[in-house]
Amino acid sequence: MCIFPNSLNQTGFKVAINPTPAHKEAIMFRCAHTPGAIACRQAGFNLLELLLVLSIVGVMATIAYPSYTQYFDKSKNALAVSDIRAIEQAIDRFYTAFERYPDSLVEIGLNGMLDPWENPYQYLRIDGGGLKGKGKLRKDKSLVPVNSDFDLYSMGKDGASVAPFTAKASRDDIVRANNGGYLGPAADY
Repeated sequence: MCIFPNSLNQTGFKVAINPTPAHKEAIMFRCAHTPGAIACRQAGFNLLELLLVLSIVGVMATIAYPSYTQYFDKSKNALAVSDIRAIEQAIDRFYTAFERYPDSLVEIGLNGMLDPWENPYQYLRIDGGGLKGKGKLRKDKSLVPVNSDFDLYSMGKDGASVAPFTAKASRDDIVRANNGGYLGPAADY
């Protein structure tokens, strides 16, 4: 369907010309080669329209991807906090029953428990554990141990960890600190 500027009806409005099959080829030729043609409708999309749509979708995906990954990371962190709280409760029940902390997670039946990043949860008995020195204990920014009973943590997304929370490898760890008073990312402690 083509609309020409000189195709006005009696009211002064532009009208569309519906070609008969015999005149369709002539009108389409005139639409394509007439400078006065305002609009010609053709079926389908041209390459420029497809490229424009693809670029808009690409920009939207580029904007949305970081938000999606941030949301996904937060949900995994929340799951690790929940798991650590459950392990902590199992350790507390063990302490109530035997008046000592377990030597490992095997003793409470949670040795195969994995964090959301498929790494095993880390446990270190401090109270009554017979540790010599404070080298293995988790430490805050002042290098002071954060627990006096036991350390329990996930190594986080990167799967690596060292004792001080300020180290790059420990920033994404999900930790238990202040003897259970804090549970969350080491970076936020």
